[in-house]
Amino acid sequence: MIYETKTTHEEKGNVPSIMTANNVDVFYGKKQAICNVSLDIPENQITALIGPSGCGKSTFLRCFNRMNDTINICRVSGKIKFSGQDIYEPKVDVVALRSRIGMVFQKANPFPKSIFENVAYGPRIHGLAESKDELESIVVQSLKRAGLYDEVSDRLNEPGTSLSGGQQQRLCIARAIAVDPQVILMDEPCSALDPIATAIIEDLMETMKENYTIVIVTHSMQQAARVSQQTAFFHLGELVESGDTQAIFTNPIQERTQNYISGRIG
Repeated sequence: MIYETKTTHEEKGNVPSIMTANNVDVFYGKKQAICNVSLDIPENQITALIGPSGCGKSTFLRCFNRMNDTINICRVSGKIKFSGQDIYEPKVDVVALRSRIGMVFQKANPFPKSIFENVAYGPRIHGLAESKDELESIVVQSLKRAGLYDEVSDRLNEPGTSLSGGQQQRLCIARAIAVDPQVILMDEPCSALDPIATAIIEDLMETMKENYTIVIVTHSMQQAARVSQQTAFFHLGELVESGDTQAIFTNPIQERTQNYISGRIG
């Protein structure tokens, strides 16, 4: 079957891109998971990656902070630039890169430490605080930005694992923003949460985009429509269509996009 080529809707306004992917291919051994994907990520917006299970959206997301480097058989080609720099150049410090491009995973994964130490871990190892008071200020501010401080302010020394699922996910968001990143990648962050916790995370993302660029992988088209300004639709490892979220959901150009949104594929 011959598929149509990728289409990009015109973006509203002239929002600068903080990350750009050009002709990206990803292989797991001999199996190609991502095929020649090019996509711009606009600054201080939420970009949603949608598509059926196994279409490559999470694999593509992990390219942005080189998490695929941790998989021995994975190979990435093409160019991905962050603030104008090719992140796959040999001289790039991957640890520093991941402090600038944080990640929140599908399943909340707090460290087996206290709530305070979960958030303090990154600033401490990166040397971002010169005193105990400064470290405490970073932790409190990060918890506030993650919408969690009021709920845990009187039990910061309790284990992070003692929190509810939704609170644990917000703790992981606080941990990610504590090292002052520019971009936060979220890989289906609400898939294990109940509707109330999901709504809290979605409201949080809306406020966070003032300070961060967010890229979210979601299996929920409704969530993508609610929270994102830009949407990219993946199918069988290809980027089929991308652009303004409202345009993607109300007036898709490609037949495959229309079929997915209407439930005929996926």
